[in-house]
Order: sequence, then structure tokens, then C-alpha cells
Amino acid sequence: MRRGLLALSPLAVFIVLYLVTSIIARDFYKVPITVAFVASSIYAIAITRGKLARRVNVFSRGAGAPQMMLMIWIFVLAGAFAHSAKDMGSIDATVNLTLSLLPGQMLLAGLFIAACFISLSIGTSVGTIVALTPIAAGVASQTGTAVPLVVAVVVGGSLFGDNLSFISDTTIVATQTQGCKLSDKFRVNFFIVVPAAIVILCIYLFMGQYISSPASVPHTEHIKVVPYLVVLVTAICGLNVMAVLTLGLLLTGIIGLLTGAFDIYGWFQSMGNGIVGMGELIIITMLAGGLLEIIKHNGGIDYLIELLTRHVSGKRGAELSIGALVSVVDVCTANNTVAIITVGGIARRIGERFQLDPRKCASLLDTFSCAVQGSIPYGAQLLMAAGLASLNPASIVPYLYYPLATGIAALLAILLRYPHRYS
Repeated sequence: MRRGLLALSPLAVFIVLYLVTSIIARDFYKVPITVAFVASSIYAIAITRGKLARRVNVFSRGAGAPQMMLMIWIFVLAGAFAHSAKDMGSIDATVNLTLSLLPGQMLLAGLFIAACFISLSIGTSVGTIVALTPIAAGVASQTGTAVPLVVAVVVGGSLFGDNLSFISDTTIVATQTQGCKLSDKFRVNFFIVVPAAIVILCIYLFMGQYISSPASVPHTEHIKVVPYLVVLVTAICGLNVMAVLTLGLLLTGIIGLLTGAFDIYGWFQSMGNGIVGMGELIIITMLAGGLLEIIKHNGGIDYLIELLTRHVSGKRGAELSIGALVSVVDVCTANNTVAIITVGGIARRIGERFQLDPRKCASLLDTFSCAVQGSIPYGAQLLMAAGLASLNPASIVPYLYYPLATGIAALLAILLRYPHRYS
């Protein structure tokens, strides 16, 4: 037991450095998460037995593992595509197109659908919040609707796409750590979260029936929506994610050049900025991979799995332990991608031990982490939304119906063994 706790102590160092110091400072961005990972990695290497060169090799083996390098390649392509699409004007075009389709007297439901579609297309909840929150806050002020309510609608819809999108960080990490296809995980997730989204949509339809939609929406350049639509359709059809992102990247370049959004050098610059923007996530991925390899080498993973599954006798308990683990880590790190990276390997070991379907494991990791991430007032999503709408993040929390609904849906999927084909 003592050896198992010592092997797991690097995680405790990480939590203390990141979570405790952030609480003391009252700012979850005061301590860079990369610094917390570096410090805990140095500590992990220091407590490991053997020659220093051998300990470093163990860490490097985890940091440079094939699945880690594949994730990094995907992050590079996703960053290049997302940034070049943004500079080309795809986000504005997608926002305008969605808002132009809003039905009258159904503003809340329409904004929720808009946020769902945009986040599903661009693969980022924060990007969706940045695009829609200023519009939502302005509309709320014009119509006399509570601003925290309207902002919460956008936050909830943004998490729908973050959970389901093929180019979302969480989807990529969840599928890679569990060894399943993006399209397979999408199907499982669809059955779990879409019923929750429909229930919330009905609630918004009832709540917003007396609110008018915006009087005018800027002109939409429909051709600029094409890259997102092509990425969405080809990914659903099961095309390899790297091929999907490469195709989307080429389309943004061609359309951007034809419409004069940028020249060839501007496109290259945009791709470069997108790749650089993924730098922190790439570093976190490698550090987390190395840290977990050291913990695994010292027996910490086996000890943690034994501890979590000591009283587990079936698939329900195993899936609950996966959901609980990723939720706790997300509360500690305030980052759902980092949470999945951190516990993905452990979840896979639990899944193999209890013969769980890796597609459902990936879905549970993503869904629970997004449900928690969308509910904590110190997460990037709520901090960004609150900042753009000039609100206190805590004022948005009571209106966050969708994250709560997805958490309940994921819990029911475990208890009711649903969807049955993947259970």
C-alpha cells in the first residue's frame, strides 16, 4: 500500500501545485498548467529507483509513445484548420447563417441550436462562446431577457459540439486513449447526449416563446461554411481523421484565396499561427504521457485500478469508476482535455479488465468531463462567457441546464446499460 501511494504521489504533487495554489490565488490561470506538469514530472523521476538515464528513458518512452505522437499530429492539423478557417471568415459566416435561420418567438431554442451547430462544426466550445456570447448578450439586453440565462444557453450548446465534434480536442484524446474510431465514438455519444439535448431544447422552447428573435442579421457568405460542412460529413462517413482535417485545410485555403480573404502567404501564416496555438496542448500531452508512464512503471496504475475496482463486480461499477475518475480530475484541473489525457490510460486498463466496449468508454470519458467542465465557474468556458458578457461566472451556473442533463444522461447510460449494443 505504501509503495502504491508513493507511486501515485506525483499526481498529488500536480494537484497541490495546480489546484491548491490556484484556489489560494483565486485564479485558475495564475499557475500555468505546464509548470505544474513539469514540477510533478521532475518529482516523479526523482522518486523512481534506478540510474537517472534509465528513469529519463522511461519518461521519454511515455511522452513519445505512438498514440501520443498520433494525437500530436491530429492537434497540429486541427490547429492549422481551425485557425485558417477562422481567418478565412468561416466562423462569422457560420454564425450569420445559423442566426438567419432562427425562427421567430423561439430565441432561446434558436440560440441553443446555433451554438450546437457551430460548436459541432468548429470543434471548440470556447470558440463558439467567443463567437456567440456578444450577440447573445446584446439580444438579451434588447429583449429584456436575463443575460445570465441567455449566456448559459450558449455555453450549453457549445458543450454539445465539444462533446460530439470530430475535431474537438476531447473527442480526439478520448478515442486515441481508448483505441477506437472517431465515427464509432460519435455513434455511442449520439445515443447518450442527443436525448438530453432534445429535452433541454423543449425547455428552451417553452421558456422563450414570448421572446422575439433579432430583427436583422449580417449577410452570410455561404461558400465559407463549406469547409465545416465537408469536415462534418466526411468525418461522419468514417474517413480517417487526418484525411478529414487535411481536406478541410485544403478547402479553407482554396476558398480563402478565391474570395480574397488572404493570399498564399497569409494562408501559410494562418496555418502557422494555428499550429503554434496548439503548442501548450502538445506540451501537456507529452508531459502527461511521460508522467503516467513513470507512475505505471512504479506500480501506481495497478494500485489505482485495484483501489477503484476493489468493490466493483460488474460492468456498471467499472463504468461508474471511469466516470467518477475523469470527473474528479476535471474538477482539479479545470480542463476536460487534460482530464481525459490524465486518466485515459487508466480507463483503458479498467475497460480491458472488465471487458467494456472501448467506444462506450471513450464516450463516457468525454461526456462526464464535458458535463463537469461546463458546470464549474472557474473553467475556461464560463470564465470566457462571463468576461464577454460582463457577468460573474457564478451567476451563470444556476442556468446551466444542458451540462446537468448530459451528466444525468451519462449516468443513466451506465445504470440502464444503454445503448445496449455498446454495453
